[in-house]
Amino acid sequence: MSVPRRTPLPGVQRLARALALTAAATSALGLTVGGAHAEPAPTKDQVKAQVDQLYEEAERASEQYNAALEQQRRLQAEAGTLQDQVAAGQDELNRLRGDLGAVAAAQYRAQGIDPAVRLMLDQDPAGYLTGARSLEQATARQGDRLRDVAERARRLDERRHEAGAKLTELEQARQRLAAAKDDVRERLARAQRLLNGLAPADRAGIAADDARAARQRATRGTDRIDLGDQPPSSDRAAAALAAAISKIGSPYVYGSTGPGTFDCSGLMYWSWRQAGVTLPRTSQEQASAGRRVSLAEARPGDLVIFFNDRHHVGMYAGGGVVVHAPHPGARVRYESVSAMPVSSVVRI
Repeated sequence: MSVPRRTPLPGVQRLARALALTAAATSALGLTVGGAHAEPAPTKDQVKAQVDQLYEEAERASEQYNAALEQQRRLQAEAGTLQDQVAAGQDELNRLRGDLGAVAAAQYRAQGIDPAVRLMLDQDPAGYLTGARSLEQATARQGDRLRDVAERARRLDERRHEAGAKLTELEQARQRLAAAKDDVRERLARAQRLLNGLAPADRAGIAADDARAARQRATRGTDRIDLGDQPPSSDRAAAALAAAISKIGSPYVYGSTGPGTFDCSGLMYWSWRQAGVTLPRTSQEQASAGRRVSLAEARPGDLVIFFNDRHHVGMYAGGGVVVHAPHPGARVRYESVSAMPVSSVVRI
């Protein structure tokens, strides 16, 4: 005799299904966790390479920022001058028009009576004839004034047009300035995030290693820097070099021209100002600020422009060494001239 199969209780069925789902989920989770591989953290050397690249890009953007800032300042001055000229021209034009109106009214009053009748009625014919000649002269002067007013109005319209165009150009320069500033900040922020991912000792080690490597390049592995005995190209070059050397140890800050912080072209700008010479603001413009000489002819005080796009500059100190503000995160220091590709050497 067959035994009837018992139907499981509903609660038991639900419990069994829950246990089965839990087991399946646990198994899948175990497979996922076990099969996933976390990305290994970058090494200190890898971070340094990335940070160096970002610093170089930031310095390039910094020189673009400097150029946009200088253009903005120049355009502001030019626009201000044009606006002053427009205001002065309008005042002068208003004065001339007022004088012209007075002359026209006087002529109208004088010509209200026919000159022949006026002559017959005048008790002083000789005086009237003199007045008539004066009236002719006044009419001639009126024509000259008319032409002067028309010419001044034309020049005033030209100045207004120039001022409007200059203000438009100024707004474009402001937009470029803001974009360059954002570019610098974004790259520096990325570099800082990379550094923040390292242990404090590794962060300090990167800065120390960079400074140590620069000194080794400048000293060629010896204990001291030999700048040689070659004299500067001029007394002003000597003064500029002394000023630059006095700032060794000062931090690099983009857009800065001293006296406590500098970017690369800012250090050159400040140093030569101490010698009584005003250089252009950017490394690209400084490359055209003087006479080109070969690297073999370099003398202390000469500007050394680096890289094909001329985004970095230092000052030749002698003995194959430059003094420069290297990059964000570093300080003004000596460096071998061969540490970077030389674009040109400029003697001020």
